[in-house]
Amino acid sequence: MKFFVDTAEVAEIADLASSGLVDGVTTNPSLVAKSGRRFLEVVEEICRLVDGPVSAEVTATDVDGMLREGRRLARIAPNVCVKVPLTWDGLKACRALSSEGTPVNVTLCFSPAQALLAAKAGATFVSPFVGRLDDVGADGLGLIRDIVEIYRAYPRTIRTEVLVASVRTPPHVVAAAKLGADVATMPPALLRQLVHHPLTDKGLAAFLKDWERTGQAIA
Repeated sequence: MKFFVDTAEVAEIADLASSGLVDGVTTNPSLVAKSGRRFLEVVEEICRLVDGPVSAEVTATDVDGMLREGRRLARIAPNVCVKVPLTWDGLKACRALSSEGTPVNVTLCFSPAQALLAAKAGATFVSPFVGRLDDVGADGLGLIRDIVEIYRAYPRTIRTEVLVASVRTPPHVVAAAKLGADVATMPPALLRQLVHHPLTDKGLAAFLKDWERTGQAIA
């Protein structure tokens, strides 16, 4: 499974990218607004920090506006992935942009039928939102299971990757990986949380205490 970080905070991205564990970045208008910076500048800077896809979302809601904005975003860097909403106009824009060779992330997916449409429109990624479905009493991970099953039934014609979004907890990440999702995008704090386990901390403390008793030094 690939890990994307879901943020527009450049310092966070630079720090995490240095670990070699970040395969890409997802952003959206809300995340960029929180950064307080100019959108195009932020996207350009992020693209210099990571080699993988950087999802940058259009704000237009009509197909012509999406195409105009998407083409502008695509000119920023080769690794820009234009993000469009899962609407009829978004699907039309996806088809046009993907046919031009621009990677497209179709976002705000909440049903298997929507995911199938995104794949048929040529999406590079589809972004089903696990946490938001859980919030309304639906089965977010069940959606991932259904999409993966559908996509695997058509390996010759569907190339769209399942990018799990609205990830809230480490169990979400693990469960999505077990289901065969291609990517999980998560906030920086959650990515860092994956490394922690109380027994790891306890074991390290014990090892260091025993080592201290030896009075030795490695270097």
